[in-house]
Amino acid sequence: MGLFPKSNQFFDLFEKAANNLLHSAGLLEDFVTHYTDIEKKLKKIEDAEHTGDQITHDAMEMLNKTFITPFDREDIHELVSELDDICDLIYGSANKMVLYKVGTPTEGMKKVSSLLARSVEEVAKAVLRLRNQKKPEMILAQCIEVNRIENEADEASRAAIALLFEREKDPIRLIKEKEILETLEFATDRCEDIANVLEGIILKNA
Repeated sequence: MGLFPKSNQFFDLFEKAANNLLHSAGLLEDFVTHYTDIEKKLKKIEDAEHTGDQITHDAMEMLNKTFITPFDREDIHELVSELDDICDLIYGSANKMVLYKVGTPTEGMKKVSSLLARSVEEVAKAVLRLRNQKKPEMILAQCIEVNRIENEADEASRAAIALLFEREKDPIRLIKEKEILETLEFATDRCEDIANVLEGIILKNA
């Protein structure tokens, strides 16, 4: 790989990461909505997480070997890292549900997972538009939507945790469910972080 690879190589990796994240979020939503064959479904989520790790490794290797990049190196690093972090949190959420043996996911978990899937969908659309920035306003609009969904997820998570403290009498189960809800909500926070990175990229290259 030379110092001046085609920018397409970076965009190829961004798109692979976005599509893999979209796949991972879809797997999680199915996992919590239809809580059957959970070990098999968890393995698929884990596989997507490993795929994300490999894409991140490839992107960082390319970044380290490239002199000219399509936009700021720091933005590329943060974008790729945040996409991978969400995959990690998705797998972490599902894995905790299985390891902690919480049984059928609560309505709160389903709600936040659904919001996460919607947020990831907007993130993926925005990332897929990076290659051709003729309509940057569309990327910015999706970033605004990600921020809106993150606020909704915050509210849903807080409400679910409040209800958990009100109804759950088993302190161990309470801790387990609270941790799962927080992990799901952290994933939506990462979507907002990506939206901020994307907004920065668009404004710097306007």
